[in-house]
Amino acid sequence: MARIELAGLAHSYKPNPSQASDYALRPMDMTWSDGGAYALLGPSGCGKTTLLNIISGLVKPSQGKVLFDGKDVTQLPTEARNIAQVFQFPVIYDTMTVGENLAFPLKNRGWKQADINKRISQIAEILELSGDLKHRASGLSADAKQKISLGRGLVRPDVAAVLFDEPLTVIDPHLKWLLRRKLKEIHHELKLSLIYVTHDQIEALTFADQVVVMTEGEVVQIGSAQQLFEAPAHTFVGYFIGNPGMNLITAALSADGVRISGVRELLPVRRGLRMGETLTLGIRPEFIECVPVGSTGSLRARVIAARDLGTHWLIECQLGEHRIAAKQRALQAVNAGDEIGVVLPDERILYYVNERRVA
Repeated sequence: MARIELAGLAHSYKPNPSQASDYALRPMDMTWSDGGAYALLGPSGCGKTTLLNIISGLVKPSQGKVLFDGKDVTQLPTEARNIAQVFQFPVIYDTMTVGENLAFPLKNRGWKQADINKRISQIAEILELSGDLKHRASGLSADAKQKISLGRGLVRPDVAAVLFDEPLTVIDPHLKWLLRRKLKEIHHELKLSLIYVTHDQIEALTFADQVVVMTEGEVVQIGSAQQLFEAPAHTFVGYFIGNPGMNLITAALSADGVRISGVRELLPVRRGLRMGETLTLGIRPEFIECVPVGSTGSLRARVIAARDLGTHWLIECQLGEHRIAAKQRALQAVNAGDEIGVVLPDERILYYVNERRVA
């Protein structure tokens, strides 16, 4: 395992990048702890795979360094970095048995057969492949093949890190859940450094101890699931994490209070903000309260839709110029077109200027 440091790292596919949009990866500094489980999360094209490929050595960065345990590996080829990589589609040898596939990386490194058998037995038991060790890989299901691919990455106990590039994309949804749980168990048991690329927030939040959220080549926040949900540092994190995502509401600060566009009532002034500043208010649907219109501390809104989702009601309503969502455990009957009051608890409102959260 290794501590991985990215020092002044950036990458552009253009020869002379001059602005932020020229970079596939914008300049960053980051440290990932030895034995940690990390996820790179973001939409397609945000730079996740480029960053993973730089760490693995498949891509050389335009600037900056990659260090494993303090050693500069930026110019080292992939085979010299002692990493394992698991790709979106299973990379296995169909003509070999499951056991032979798992043994292949160890045979290449000159392991003794007795040690190979012991290690294969351990990994096969963890992945629940013990009964398939003598079967040809070609006859197995897609999820079993991906388990073999995972096993080939995990079988070497001395790897600096295991890198996963959306490894569960081709797997059935229920089996995805089982394999994610299995990966979590493997991490706790083997204490490997794991880096997992995905665009699926559920995969990222259930797998990783720390999630690295990316958009447009930039790392906008690193944090735990709770931190990303309750205190997103960037409007993109608030919008991308959650279902539905955070409500983002345009407002302005005056001497009298915070005014939401199109709303007559004012919210209390928050310290640390400048008069006349254009703000974005962020509040999760889970933290909004729906009350009878005219209730103390409420803002008047009009219901667009009310959906009973079993565990909660999802209320969509028009608040001034904004369409917002609220999740409610219990709700008196409302219909589209009804007026209701919505309460935005002050302690749950986050303030953003130029997409960045301010205190």
